[in-house]
Amino acid sequence: MTHTALLAIDVQESFKQRDYWQDADFTGYTERQNQLIGAARKQNWPVVFVLHNEAQGVFSPASGFVQVMDFADKQADDPVFNKHVHNALLGSGLHEWLQARDITRLVISGIRTEQCCETTTRVASDLGYTVEFVLDATLTFPMVHPHSGDTVSAAAIQAHTALVLEKRFASIRKVADYL
Repeated sequence: MTHTALLAIDVQESFKQRDYWQDADFTGYTERQNQLIGAARKQNWPVVFVLHNEAQGVFSPASGFVQVMDFADKQADDPVFNKHVHNALLGSGLHEWLQARDITRLVISGIRTEQCCETTTRVASDLGYTVEFVLDATLTFPMVHPHSGDTVSAAAIQAHTALVLEKRFASIRKVADYL
């Protein structure tokens, strides 16, 4: 029995409806995300999809956009959990599902590196999971700094996430580490 699960967090159509959506890094991300999913399947790890839900807007189930993106290699028996907060573990039933299967190691991937992926990593670490954060199997977008007005690139955001997570909450990995 495996004690590892791959989490594909917020790989959902809702993001394409946001004004910050950019296609620039998307193709590379999709390839790496599916490579990681394939590697997980070869290891017989559960591949778990987590979708973010909000009461209104494009993250509302009523919008029709709260669904796994078409590119993702999702199989019919892959579990899907819905979350209403920035971490995938609390209030979604996922933590309990993982515990019932004696899963102690989480491999994190998905969309918004610094938001739900990073938050899930921090919470998972606090809950006692061993966490591997697969940086190049996460996607984010440039952001405008609220104080300086400077645009912070997606690469800079990812570098910062790696800096603050490494050896504190997770080990930082790349998809190639699993191939």
